[in-house]
Amino acid sequence: MTQQTASRRVVTNMSLSLDGHYAKPGNPLDMSWVMPYAVTDIARDHLTSLCEPATTALLGRINAEGFLGFWPTVIGMQGADPRDEKFAHWLVDTDKVVLSSTLDQAPWERTTLVDRPTAEAVADLKATEGGDILVLSSASVIKALLAADQVDRLALTIFPVFLGGGPRLFDDGLPTGQWALVSQAAGEHGTLALVYDRVR
Repeated sequence: MTQQTASRRVVTNMSLSLDGHYAKPGNPLDMSWVMPYAVTDIARDHLTSLCEPATTALLGRINAEGFLGFWPTVIGMQGADPRDEKFAHWLVDTDKVVLSSTLDQAPWERTTLVDRPTAEAVADLKATEGGDILVLSSASVIKALLAADQVDRLALTIFPVFLGGGPRLFDDGLPTGQWALVSQAAGEHGTLALVYDRVR
């Protein structure tokens, strides 16, 4: 009988407004509200700390197109913050799984396309060897994982702005459960970086 490998952690990362939204009303792709805060030390250190133990990036198609269209251009960019370059290198070099029912082939290297329910795809990934599975700001993926109680570590950056509406990350009807605060940090503009582990 073979020894079972330790289960991989599913780590999700999302930026939220102080009134609990992850996007503006009417245009979920407009992330301009995030930009003044995403370039702060606290946000950069938070993202760097999440990618270091991760060996797989899990993304929805829309986020994959945004992330993988932008981040590789940061490598070698004049004046780029070293933490941004470090994350960009990680994203390019790591294995990526993109959940999509519309893409026929991946336009990015080291990328596997999966057209299956999120919970099933993640259960398969957790059964393989590797480090953390990091879900990067893909709201639809994170919401499905929260609904299936598959999130092991919940990382949030809270930005001190009210959006006044828009989609929320935490829908009613999520499984009840407790979370333990692992780390907390406050930075410029009152930005908060919070990390919680699911208590099982």
